[in-house]
Amino acid sequence: MGTKPGKLPPQLSLSLTGAGSTDDLYLGTGEGGRFTLVVFYRGLHCPVCRRQLKELDERLAELRAVGVGRVVAVSMESEERSEQVVARWGLSSLPVAWGLTEQQAREWGLFISTAIKEGEPSVFSEPGMFILDSDGTVYWSNVASMPFGRPPLDDIIAGIVYANDHDYPARGSA
Repeated sequence: MGTKPGKLPPQLSLSLTGAGSTDDLYLGTGEGGRFTLVVFYRGLHCPVCRRQLKELDERLAELRAVGVGRVVAVSMESEERSEQVVARWGLSSLPVAWGLTEQQAREWGLFISTAIKEGEPSVFSEPGMFILDSDGTVYWSNVASMPFGRPPLDDIIAGIVYANDHDYPARGSA
């Protein structure tokens, strides 16, 4: 298992806030576009996550226009805390999945942290972003061990445009 480019990532079958599941999204089919963007975030306690998810929510149409058919945010949060994420952060369109287990997070190659201050869950995953190709395999990934240092969305969009324009293959599988 793992997240090696060109290989299928670990299975994700999680509930979404409101209704539905990641099964409904069928991660990696690229319906409505070549790519699926899976964004793992730390949780309700994280202001950097709030900015990142809010920007994703506001720019979904732009992502779709460059070939990202699906976007989903995923965390180890509970259903209740995930609903608070959607409400407090004003997310209107971004699908938010909850209930990722520590084992699943590790299978995706995410770093795991424990609480160091009030308001943090006792255990949570650090951030990661994965672009899955139309066949469901990992095309690109970025994993961080800290809340900062995430790639700017403009850079990701530019990379997707380049990949599509130049039929650029997944790299890093050797």
